[in-house]
Order: sequence, then structure tokens, then C-alpha cells
Amino acid sequence: MPLTQLRTFLDSHNIKYVVISHSIAYTAQGIAALTHIPGGQLAKTVIVNVNGQLTMAVVPAPSHVDLARVKEQLKANSVELASELDFKNRFPDCETGAMPPFGNLYGMTVLVDEGLAHLEEIAFNAGSHRELVRMAWSDFERLVSPRLLKLTTGKTAKTAA
Repeated sequence: MPLTQLRTFLDSHNIKYVVISHSIAYTAQGIAALTHIPGGQLAKTVIVNVNGQLTMAVVPAPSHVDLARVKEQLKANSVELASELDFKNRFPDCETGAMPPFGNLYGMTVLVDEGLAHLEEIAFNAGSHRELVRMAWSDFERLVSPRLLKLTTGKTAKTAA
């Protein structure tokens, strides 16, 4: 989603946010370093396939999605990382790997690691590898209505920040 569309969506809901432009970066940890945002406050979007349905898993930048844990919590038959080919066409207005965690705009379920819910603010890719949006967690939660689960192992955003 180009930043202009994301801004329109956020503005239409009277959301306060900050746009952060940065040098091109492709990894969440690289973006965190460039923007001086603690990795635990940078939310990365990982696309997983849950029982054949593309689903967004949103986790802190330094974390990895624990597929077995997700499968157990959802009582799913199968959970696996989606390949780029599986989801590339689902986000035609975004650079691959830079999708904002607004699955509701793409008809996708959004799962969020519960550690992010402890933060006052989160930051995330805004559809490109050059821009982030930072906004209040409470506003994100209200707009997206994500399902909160323990999606990772190890540190949560609360302890990683």
C-alpha cells in the first residue's frame, strides 16, 4: 500500500502518526538500526499459511514466528511460512516484504504477538522499504482488531525494548 493510501486510511480515522523516511533497508533489524527505533518496537509482518488461508503474523523485529506454537494455539491442521509467490499478488501496491500490518485492508486475518500489546507505540513498514509509520498501539488495535497470541519464543517486545 503506497504511503498516500495508508495516510488516507489513517487520516480518515483521525489517527495521529509519524512518517519516518530512511535509507533503503530490507530487514526489520536493519530498519530498526537506521531509524534508531528499538527492535522490540518495530513490528514486522510475516505472511503465514494457516489451513490454506494467508494470514498476517505481526511480531517484534528481532523475533521469529514460532509456527508450532501458532498451530497449537489456533488448533490448526497446518501452519507454514508462505512463499513470496503465495502472497506477492495479494499486495500489488506494496514492495514485497514491506507490507503494513493492516490485513483488514487486504481481507486477511491479523495475528499479533501479545508482547506488542504492552507498548505505547509501534512502528511498521508503510508499503515500501524506505518508509515507516509510527503510531499508538491503541489506535492500531482499534483499526485492525488483531487476534493477540504468543507468536514467538524468547523475548517479547516488552523485554526486548
